[in-house]
Amino acid sequence: MAGLFESSASERYRLRHHRAQSVVLSDSELVEIRAAQRTFGGAYVRTALSQFSFALVVLKIFTAEFYSIGALFAVYGAGVLFTSLFRRQQGNKQFFAEVDEAGINTRKFRTSGNVVFALTVLSLAAYVGLLVLTVRLPT
Repeated sequence: MAGLFESSASERYRLRHHRAQSVVLSDSELVEIRAAQRTFGGAYVRTALSQFSFALVVLKIFTAEFYSIGALFAVYGAGVLFTSLFRRQQGNKQFFAEVDEAGINTRKFRTSGNVVFALTVLSLAAYVGLLVLTVRLPT
């Protein structure tokens, strides 16, 4: 219930005492933010698209026994896509300081270890699922 009354991200995150929506970034800061977005956001989206494409290939080319494997790759692609959204949300916390309830600016550097952990768990679950589905294929 408390989440309904929280301020928006543009109000919480600040850079040089400016709200996230009204901050004017220098050229070097823009280059850094764009590079991070291209590197991380693009990589996750490209991986998700490749998983969707492979799922489509499995569903179109192979027989019905392999449909569950194709579905697994589609679900994995969706999981990677949601991980990219999570990475973007976590990335906002790396570039901007957060203002707490007392009005104090807090700046902490956080690595993206939580995103790496989430993607590792997702990948391990997909590999285990793939192994189980492969073993259950009729011989």
